Amino acid sequence: MAQPFHFRQFSMKHHRSTMKVGTDAVLLGAWTDVEGALRVLDAGTGSGILALMLAQRNSNALIDAIDVDEISVAEAAENFIRSPWSSRLKALHADLRTFQPPTDGHYDLIISNPPFFDKHIPGKNQRRNLARHTASLTYHDLLSALSRLLAHSGKASIVLPWQVGNTVRQLAADYGLHPARVQHIIPVENRPANRMHIELTNNGMLVTEETYFTIRRSDMAFTEAYTRLLKDFYLGLGE
Repeated sequence: MAQPFHFRQFSMKHHRSTMKVGTDAVLLGAWTDVEGALRVLDAGTGSGILALMLAQRNSNALIDAIDVDEISVAEAAENFIRSPWSSRLKALHADLRTFQPPTDGHYDLIISNPPFFDKHIPGKNQRRNLARHTASLTYHDLLSALSRLLAHSGKASIVLPWQVGNTVRQLAADYGLHPARVQHIIPVENRPANRMHIELTNNGMLVTEETYFTIRRSDMAFTEAYTRLLKDFYLGLGE
């Protein structure tokens, strides 16, 4: 039987979901600004890792977690029930493109680790293809949904391959969204960035804060910045 993945404050299973627990999601969940967010949407929740991280970081947030894959939603729901924040977490089987919130209103924060790959050759696992390829959710689909579902002065936090990050930043303006914060993720020092965190807002501000974050030093040890960011989540980190 597959064993749960243990974090400091919660444990979760991720073996049945299309997307497993990984560095992209965990970094996004720790970087995202959760201050003041009372209603949160995790778009494409997979096993529920982002929703659980945000529930740990914000004790007031009510979090809806949606996914187009029914098996992933079922596993996320199980993880939510076992967590300390079960009363604030809800897993829903829904397609972001047509999703309507179960209650009136919009979201203060939307977080998403969306399908990454565009020209990538799909694999044989159709469920995993839907989770990983933009044929199932284009960047236009994503931005349109963010614009529709965000509250006034709401924020959306997403992670993208670095190569397409700037394209999406430019596309966002067509949907009334603007990058307020951008973080370039460098996997190993002295190498190029391979991921980009983008925080989008709909308040019309055009000032963008750009930072760089390195995961590992050249000797492959984790950087101090990585340890500081994730020590509240990973067991044994920073001890």
